[in-house]
Amino acid sequence: MSAPLRLGTRGSTLAMAQSGHVAEALTAATGRPVELVEVITAGDRSSAPVHRLGVGVFVSALRDALTAGTIDFAVHSYKDLPTADAPGLHIAAVPPRQDPRDALVAQGGRTLAELPPGARIGTGALRRIAQLHALGLQLEVTPIRGNIDTRLGRVLGPDADLDAVVLARAGLARIGRADVITETLDPMLMLPAPAQGALAVECRVDDHDLVELLAALDHAPSRAAVVAERALLATLEAGCSAPVAAYGELAEGETGEEIYLRGAVISPDGSRDLRLSRTGTPADAAEIGKALAAELLELGADSILGQEGHAGPGTQQLGSTE
Repeated sequence: MSAPLRLGTRGSTLAMAQSGHVAEALTAATGRPVELVEVITAGDRSSAPVHRLGVGVFVSALRDALTAGTIDFAVHSYKDLPTADAPGLHIAAVPPRQDPRDALVAQGGRTLAELPPGARIGTGALRRIAQLHALGLQLEVTPIRGNIDTRLGRVLGPDADLDAVVLARAGLARIGRADVITETLDPMLMLPAPAQGALAVECRVDDHDLVELLAALDHAPSRAAVVAERALLATLEAGCSAPVAAYGELAEGETGEEIYLRGAVISPDGSRDLRLSRTGTPADAAEIGKALAAELLELGADSILGQEGHAGPGTQQLGSTE
C-alpha cells in the first residue's frame, strides 16, 4: 500500500472540513490514502482586521511547507490566493465550486430588507462593507474577525451584540451550518469576491505524478469561472484594501457554452459603485476578465481603487472564506 499523501491545511473548522472533503474525494477517485497535516499561518495568529493583514497571509505558511517538502499538497480557499503565480508551485485542481454567494444570518430570521435602520451588521470583508454602505439601508456596519462559530456567536449566542452578520454561504454549507442562513444574498445586491466558494488544490510543479493524480479532482467549469474572475482582479491590480467583486457563471448560449462575468469596484463608503458585465467562451476566460477590467478602468475604477491605496500588480483582495 502506498504511503499516505500529506495534505497541508489550516486548523480552523472550515479549513479542516474543506481539506477533509478534498482528501476523501482524492482517495475515492484514485485509491491513494491522504493524511491531514495542520499548518498554522500568520493570519491565524493575528487579531487584526482582515483587510489590514496583507496579501496571502492565510496561504504563505502552507506554501512554505510545500516548498520545504514537509507536505505534498495543500488546499486553499481560492479567494485567499495572491493572483501572482508562486514560483515552483502549481494549482493542480479546482474542485466543483460551492455556491459563491454571500449569506445573511440575522436575529429573528430577518432578511436584509427587514433589518431596521441603525441595525448592527458585522462582516470581515471590506468588499461586503462597501456594498452594504452602497445599499443605503442606514445600517451600522461593524468590521469583525474570527472563525465561523465566533462570528455566529455574535448574533445567535447568549452574549450576542450584533443584529446580523454576512458570511460566505459556501463556508457555512461546508461545515453543515447552512440552516442558520436567513437570506442568501442576490448578487445584484452583494456581488461575491473573485473565486469565492472555490478551492485551489496546490502542489509542487515538479511533482509530476502528483500533478497528474490531482487532475482527477479538477472541474473545468469551476476553473473557467475562477480564471475569468481572477483575471479581472489581476488586471485591476487591486490590493487587499480595494473592494473588488466578480462573479462568473457558465450557461448555454446560442453557439455553445458561455461565461457571463459581472464585475464591480466600490468605494469603501459605498458612495461610488461601478458595475459592468461581459460574456465570452470558457476558452477565453482570462481574456474576458481582462477586457472587463479594462472597461471598468476606462470608467474611472482606478480613481476608486486609489482612494485606499494601490497595492500593485499580482495582488489579491484578501478575505478568508470564513
